[in-house]
Amino acid sequence: MDRSSLLQLIQEQLDPEHTGFIGADTFTGLVHSHELPLDPAKLDMLVALAQSNERGQVCYQELVDLISSKRSSSFKRAIANGQRALPRAGLLDEPGLGVYKRFVRYVAYEILPREVDRHWYFYRHRSCPPPVFMASVTLAQIIVFLCYGARLNKWVLQTYHPEYMKSPLVYHPGHRARAWRFLTYMFMHVGLEQLGFNALLQLMIGVPLEMVHGLLRISLLYLAGVLAGSLTVSITDMRAPVVGGSGGVYALCSAHLANVVMNWAGMRCPYKLLRMVLALVCMSSEVGRAVWLRFSPPLPASGPQPSFMAHLAGAVVGVSMGLTILRSYEERLRDQCGWWVVLLAYGTFLLFAIFWNVFAYDLLGAHIPPPP
Repeated sequence: MDRSSLLQLIQEQLDPEHTGFIGADTFTGLVHSHELPLDPAKLDMLVALAQSNERGQVCYQELVDLISSKRSSSFKRAIANGQRALPRAGLLDEPGLGVYKRFVRYVAYEILPREVDRHWYFYRHRSCPPPVFMASVTLAQIIVFLCYGARLNKWVLQTYHPEYMKSPLVYHPGHRARAWRFLTYMFMHVGLEQLGFNALLQLMIGVPLEMVHGLLRISLLYLAGVLAGSLTVSITDMRAPVVGGSGGVYALCSAHLANVVMNWAGMRCPYKLLRMVLALVCMSSEVGRAVWLRFSPPLPASGPQPSFMAHLAGAVVGVSMGLTILRSYEERLRDQCGWWVVLLAYGTFLLFAIFWNVFAYDLLGAHIPPPP
């Protein structure tokens, strides 16, 4: 029986008067008697919805949303019912799982803070489409780095090579009119050390986040961090170029770390305190290295070295926009008031940055290095 037939049968038999409500016990009996195809996690949600209602009823529209796997407020209401215990054992007790399903279970415990979330994700996860965004971005960054490394015959501190800044991908203040550079700089890197750090975090954190929250949300967060990074540099460090995907990487990492901290008791990932400390130390060390290269270049350079402000801008985007996204698992973002506040703040920043790049450089008489 397909999904539309299931919904039609439910409405005809359980809500013939079209009141908009269905008794949860009656519905559960119908599911078992007719052997209707419904994920175990969705049955858990129905029980939660019924227990959160004094009359033991489920709103028909909430039922439609659950069966259709739509991001809706019904999932939030099911989770909010904290008095119920899950009727199923924890996912760690699931026997006989294959390699891929064990990886899905690992991702669920790494990313999601509640057992009901983890059940929902585990049972509804499908391997297609795969998390292609973060993998594609990482692969493209590696290919670009290898091409420029072979061309310049330099694999560390590539920005000190006089030909490096001539790339059409690098953001340079003298080329602000070429708007694509505000995003494409993410494919260029200072050297092997920066590329390795960013690629590792993109695969270890970005891929699991994309598996859970989807391509659209994670790509939006990553690109918002990248764009905020270059625009912030154009405002706060007007003479400096920008390279590297650190704006997007720090948006992902900051969002994930903030979500872990805010849901500390519910997170079941092993050694979470140690991993949190190591992540903060590594991220802080990378920022410190970028500050050192910006103000104390170890080699003679023809112009200012790339700015570190993209790291900080990405972190701000992660804590604001990213945390809103990660806390809205299986909910429509447009239904969240906080999401519109974040979008308004980000849009205001974009407008300010555009006007700044158009008018401020001339009004302030900024002395920017000549474009390569």
